Amino acid sequence: MIFGHVNDFESAFGWLPRPLKTAVEHLSKTDFLALPAGNYDLQGKDIYVQVIDMTTKPFAETRAEVHRQYIDVQFLARGREKIGVAADTGNNAVAEDLLAQRDLLFYSGMENESTLTMTPGSFAVFMPTDVHRPGCAFDAPEAIRKVVVKVRLSLLEGV
Repeated sequence: MIFGHVNDFESAFGWLPRPLKTAVEHLSKTDFLALPAGNYDLQGKDIYVQVIDMTTKPFAETRAEVHRQYIDVQFLARGREKIGVAADTGNNAVAEDLLAQRDLLFYSGMENESTLTMTPGSFAVFMPTDVHRPGCAFDAPEAIRKVVVKVRLSLLEGV
């Protein structure tokens, strides 16, 4: 997992592999508050963007998830959000397997979970080995706008 702020992109994240650099660069240069919610292609289905308006939920009402074909680059445009995160140990109980349909596997919980605090401009990169629990309320549920850039994992092969 990688965590940072888009304002630090040039100075701190220049070492990212090109596909992830493309994603974070897009986050740093796009006014997501001016765009309607929806999906946008950046490089076809290899790199695409989801602009999501949602309300955060109490921790107990959210689900831990992983993806196997895509890397998630999650960015907060408005509001505050907590995201649970841990390494995927292989010991988490599967709650729902949607890998074939949506590249999404939900766990009923996760071992050794820590939390990230997301504020506007924050981004986090979740690899397929990172379990993450997005959409958790900071203090109380609130409306947020988040952006998820999906980067096909195979783009990093040989990088």
